[in-house]
Amino acid sequence: MVKTFQDIPHQRPTTPILDAIETPSDMRKLERGKLTALADEIRAYLLYCVGKTGGHFGAGLGVVELTIALHYVFNTPHDRLVWDVGHQTYPHKILTGRREEMLTMRQQGGLSGFPKRSESVFDTFGVGHSSTAMSAALGMAIAASKQETDRKTAAIVGDGAMTAGMAFEAINHAAHVDANLLVILNDNQMSISRNVGGLSTYFSKLWSSKAYTQFRETGKKALSSMPGTSNFVRRTEEFMKSLVSPATIFEELGFYYVGPLDGHDLNLMVETLDNLKDVKGAILLHIITHKGRGFGPAESDPVGYHALTKIEPKQDLQSAEPPLTTQKLPKYQKVFGDWLCDMAEKDEGLIAITPAMCEGSGMNEFAEKFPDRFEDVAIAEQHALTLAAGMACEGSKPVVAIYSTFLQRAYDQLIHDIALQDLDVLFAIDRAGLVGEDGATHAGAFDITYLRCIPNMVVMTPSDENETRQLLYTGYRYKGPAAVRYPRGTGPGANIEKDMTEFPIGKGIVCRNGVEVAILNFGTLIGVATSVADQINATVADMRFVKPLDEELIEKLVHQHDLLVTIEENSVAGGAGAAVSEYLASTGLITPIIHLGLPDHFADHGKHHEQLQSVGLGEASVLEAIKSRLKLLRRGSTKAS
Repeated sequence: MVKTFQDIPHQRPTTPILDAIETPSDMRKLERGKLTALADEIRAYLLYCVGKTGGHFGAGLGVVELTIALHYVFNTPHDRLVWDVGHQTYPHKILTGRREEMLTMRQQGGLSGFPKRSESVFDTFGVGHSSTAMSAALGMAIAASKQETDRKTAAIVGDGAMTAGMAFEAINHAAHVDANLLVILNDNQMSISRNVGGLSTYFSKLWSSKAYTQFRETGKKALSSMPGTSNFVRRTEEFMKSLVSPATIFEELGFYYVGPLDGHDLNLMVETLDNLKDVKGAILLHIITHKGRGFGPAESDPVGYHALTKIEPKQDLQSAEPPLTTQKLPKYQKVFGDWLCDMAEKDEGLIAITPAMCEGSGMNEFAEKFPDRFEDVAIAEQHALTLAAGMACEGSKPVVAIYSTFLQRAYDQLIHDIALQDLDVLFAIDRAGLVGEDGATHAGAFDITYLRCIPNMVVMTPSDENETRQLLYTGYRYKGPAAVRYPRGTGPGANIEKDMTEFPIGKGIVCRNGVEVAILNFGTLIGVATSVADQINATVADMRFVKPLDEELIEKLVHQHDLLVTIEENSVAGGAGAAVSEYLASTGLITPIIHLGLPDHFADHGKHHEQLQSVGLGEASVLEAIKSRLKLLRRGSTKAS
């Protein structure tokens, strides 16, 4: 086991068995006795790679034996492996021809941190959101059945993905169709945070519940006076437990249940999978694994070491902090978390809700200070929103902290259960815009677009840390559905005012006066907008609100300038700029306008600044776009005269 940071190899480890494997077919030629040594080499190589590049690694360390066993038993890629929760798949990538590319992980032009169909034939389904594997794998299995092929299909469900409703929708369907599907429940009792409502927790709570214990004790008392009943009482208690065991539950749903088994026992995994691969119908194999297996700090703190930041060679490893922690500037998640605690002190009606993103959303302190007002609903975004709707119906003020890309999963609930009823819910939308190394699956590229078309919604786009705090307060004070979107990571370092100020709804501000060009900024690209404006003496308006728009300010800027430029870190299609053009069209105002935002394609992973440059939102690209349009306008003006 690697016990400390100092033990993470800075030089490439010696991996003679792994070096001889280019694809799983090479591994299948190995004697089974060599697989344990291969597992050790994969762990060492995984720690080496992630130490160089940063990235997820706790979940991957936990499935090394499972990954080896799957590729050893199944004829991949002909047989389909569908992974749930994509950050489990680093060992899978190592074994499927991408070992040398692991040092490019999550870098621009390098490997994705998640399964990606365009990256490898072994990546059968792209994964970003959790709880999709069973539905996708079932679709593949049904297709194989209809095509009368002998292809095997396995879904590997881990890191809490079984807590989502979509997983149970697939389970409900799988038992009633003519398809052969193996579902492997990788039970490590973790998602990114600790599981909420996980199966093992559920069963433990059930067996220790007052209802169960009262029934048990009442039965014991009733039978205690009868001679020779002690064995009967014991057998009755075992029967009661069996009624609510995982085996009973899954078999009642139509699955053939096997387990739970030790997922780190490689021989057992190989033998079990070999026995199950030709069994017909729906099978659920329940295995127990340990997230972070083989790396001491991650085993003891799987939440803190879910991912690892790049380790620099000169770093003082002895005093190294757990990954993903402090920076000099506060992250937007910290700004939100601090505001949430401050607001809760002022209003006892505040209840915070998150779908399994407590740490990621900066809610740790709130959860500790106000545990009775904190609801982590597990990976269940749809439930989170309708839960908030129910709370709002009874006079509470729910604050739903949710990633932009995860809110997409609950769009019907947002419209039908909250906006349609004009319920008083505040959405703190995290990871708005591009998210760097996590890439397209996690990018909040569409929230302005999909929010602003919903009646009753107020949509706010703060430009820095202080505006984030103040607009959260503004949205909280507003009586109705409101959303504040903010990005991942740190801001420009604005002074954060402790006092909370309610901004006028639908009003922006002019933060720089210039001539000829007016840049309408929506969100945290204010630094780019201001820097460009300084070079061409343009006006900059911090719009703050996408909905309602500051129509008065827009009209004023139209009359005072020759060119409007809208800028946002959201899809141009249907975004904030489109809202401005729609308004101008509705009033008959005609003026040249440029919409700068995310183009009509998915931005690949890389550093955030690299992503901005690649989509034309870097300073140089914005400046060039404006200068080019001005040149055309001036040329047209000269011809007209």
